[in-house]
Amino acid sequence: MTRTLLIDDEPHIRDTLRKLLARHCPQVNVVGEASGVAEGIIAIQRLHPDLVFLDINLEDGSGFDLLHSPDSIDFKIIFISAFDKDTIQAFKLSSLEFLEKPINPDELRTAIKHAEKAEPRDLVLKLQALVANFRK
Repeated sequence: MTRTLLIDDEPHIRDTLRKLLARHCPQVNVVGEASGVAEGIIAIQRLHPDLVFLDINLEDGSGFDLLHSPDSIDFKIIFISAFDKDTIQAFKLSSLEFLEKPINPDELRTAIKHAEKAEPRDLVLKLQALVANFRK
């Protein structure tokens, strides 16, 4: 089972994602939820998830702020958000997993499969590529 943490400031999004995961991705076990950066950092430290679904815009900062806080990123990430076409393209060019809201079950299954194969240590390089792609 993949221990999973949901971080999104919208309770209905977390609820929908939890239900979609239960229905379409039985290998995923949601072990916790958080609504913002501060709460997310505490949840990561307490729960040690294998996978984090991370919204970009949170109530007390951004998902990127959260990623600067842990001592090391030893979990996989699937970003979720409702962004414009250019932002989505930047994520795709960076090879980071990204789901656009509202979440499509088929895309969710695909993102989970990709995340299962990913190595957390490669995340730093992919995040650097994302920053570079945003600047283009």
